[in-house]
Amino acid sequence: MMVTCAVLMAEMEALGTEQNRKIYRRHGAASPEVFGLSYAHLGKLQKKVRVDHELAKQLWATGNHDARVLAARIADPKQTDRALLDQWVHDLGDYILTDAFSEHAGKTALAAEMMAQWIESDEEWIGSTGWNVLGLLALKDNSLPDSFFEPYLALIERDLHHAKNRVRYAMNNALIAIGGRSESLKSQAMQAARHIGVVTVDHGETGCKTPDATSYIEKMWARKKA
Repeated sequence: MMVTCAVLMAEMEALGTEQNRKIYRRHGAASPEVFGLSYAHLGKLQKKVRVDHELAKQLWATGNHDARVLAARIADPKQTDRALLDQWVHDLGDYILTDAFSEHAGKTALAAEMMAQWIESDEEWIGSTGWNVLGLLALKDNSLPDSFFEPYLALIERDLHHAKNRVRYAMNNALIAIGGRSESLKSQAMQAARHIGVVTVDHGETGCKTPDATSYIEKMWARKKA
C-alpha cells in the first residue's frame, strides 16, 4: 500500500509532542510549523517508507520542519539532480534541517561538485552544508585521493575564525573528518588544528559543545588501532 503525503502528515502530527516542539525551537528550528516528532518515530517512519523520491518532494513542499527532515531521509540520491539540490539548500534555515539535508546531499553523484560551490556561499546554512558534505566525503568516499582534501585544510585554517557561527562548527567537523582519513592527512589536520586553536561556536540555549579537533582526531585513530 502506497503511503501518501497527507497520511504521513497526519501521522506525524499525531505523534508530535509539545515537549519536542520546544526542544526543536530551542535548537533553532526555523520552519513556521513544527510537529515535534521524536527521532525514534522519524526513524520508524523512514523504515516504513524506505526510499520514495516523489513523496520526499511532496513532504519538503509542505514547509513543515519534521516533514522536511523525513524528506531528506527518504529522497533517492540517485534521482536527485542539481535543480533539487539547489532548491532545497536555499530552503534551509536551521542546523537540524541542514544536517539532515547534508546527509542526503553527501550520497548523491553531485556531492563533490556542489560541495565546492556551497562552501563559497556567504549564506550560513549553505556554507554549513558545503563543509558538512566535505566531512562526509572524507569519512565515506574511498575513491577520492588525499590530494582532494589537502587544499581544504588550508582553507579551514585560513578562514575558520572569520566564518559565520554554524559554518565554523561545520568547518571544525570537516577538519576532524579529514584528519581521520589517512596518516598523511592526520598530520596535516593536526597541524592546522594547532594553528587554529580554540574554536568558539554559539550553541544558544542548548547543551551542545564544539569538539576539540586535536583530541577528536587522536580518539578516531585510537579507535582505528584498537
